[in-house]
Amino acid sequence: MPIHAALDAAAEAGLDLVEVAPGETPVCKILDYGKLRFQEQKKRSEAKKKQKTADLKEIKMRPNIDVHDYQVKVRAMQRFFDQGDKVKVTIRFRGREMAHQDRGRQLLERVREDFTDTAKVEFEPKLEGRLMMMVLAPK
Repeated sequence: MPIHAALDAAAEAGLDLVEVAPGETPVCKILDYGKLRFQEQKKRSEAKKKQKTADLKEIKMRPNIDVHDYQVKVRAMQRFFDQGDKVKVTIRFRGREMAHQDRGRQLLERVREDFTDTAKVEFEPKLEGRLMMMVLAPK
């Protein structure tokens, strides 16, 4: 159909002539352009709502943490994994604790073993100054 005839048909219907597929032989439709834009915007906003960004949550511990305190931290980490967030486990060494870095590494290994089925290690335990850290991501 010639372009002039298509434009006349669209004007007669009170709608717009919208090019759907450009090319050598363009494909056009007669429809309400404002309504089309609104529907596309609605689709984009629905897709945006369904997106989940993985936040990085931090759990701080000391190398000589008590059993109950450790369990509280583990429950918090489990809640973060259930929400789909990554967890950064940080162990802070103060004073003479720097001489016992092996205790901090053992604690991080314990955390790794507790979450073998729900999380994977993204960054291995690493010492940076007085902090030893490891990042876990949900499976």
